[in-house]
Amino acid sequence: MSLTLHAATVPNWLQILGSAKGWLDKAEGQDGILGAKLADDMWPFAKQIAVLATHSQGAIEGVRKGVFTPEFGPAPTTIVELRAKIDGAIAFLEGLTVEEMQAFVGQPMRFEIGEKKLPFLAEDFLLTFSQTNFFFHAVTAYGILRANGIAVGKLDYLGKLRMALPA
Repeated sequence: MSLTLHAATVPNWLQILGSAKGWLDKAEGQDGILGAKLADDMWPFAKQIAVLATHSQGAIEGVRKGVFTPEFGPAPTTIVELRAKIDGAIAFLEGLTVEEMQAFVGQPMRFEIGEKKLPFLAEDFLLTFSQTNFFFHAVTAYGILRANGIAVGKLDYLGKLRMALPA
């Protein structure tokens, strides 16, 4: 069986979104963590987490519309709101079918930000733009937790691995 677009994206997003729920559990009650940054010119933890939904659920919504424009609004301001955003993305992704995702292959779409318009094929957008952005923001959120003394380790990042069934 060949690798599908669904298999190359959705399970990976779900794995790390599940991890992000654990990070939110560990971040709860930590003063200032939602606004914490790794560098002054980077987004804070809350925005890093929120953008995981943008580059998973939002990416698929953009492919469906034929255009993806990033969301620059304010980030959720509570752990409860962040959990809801992540839970919404998970529910959305769990509803996607292999057939719908395969139908995206070869479809033109574009990324738009201001006057900049970048043409993509849907699969290239998902695999080279949104998925890479998703992982950038995930590792940045994880790094913010580590930099602020919150006890997270590599297994907290990896989350639930997809293991082969025992022989």
